[in-house]
Amino acid sequence: MDTGTFRGIITFLLIVAFLGITWWAYSRRRKPDFDEAANLPFAEEDEQPIRDSSASPRSSSESGDNGDSRTNKGDRNT
Repeated sequence: MDTGTFRGIITFLLIVAFLGITWWAYSRRRKPDFDEAANLPFAEEDEQPIRDSSASPRSSSESGDNGDSRTNKGDRNT
C-alpha cells in the first residue's frame, strides 16, 4: 500500500465522519435539545450565586501594619 492509497483511505474516512456528524446535528431528533440550548442565555436564574469567602478582600488587620504587601512577602524594593 503506497502513500497515495493511504491518504485516500484517510480522506474517505474523514468525509464519512464529517457527513455523519452533520447528519446527526441536523436530524429532527436533536432539534428540541438545540432549541433549549439556544435559549439558555435568556433563562432566569432561580438562585443567587454563592460567594467564595476565600476570595474576599482582606481586612487591614490581616494584611499587616502598613498594608503594603511587598513588605509582607520579603520584597525590600520600596
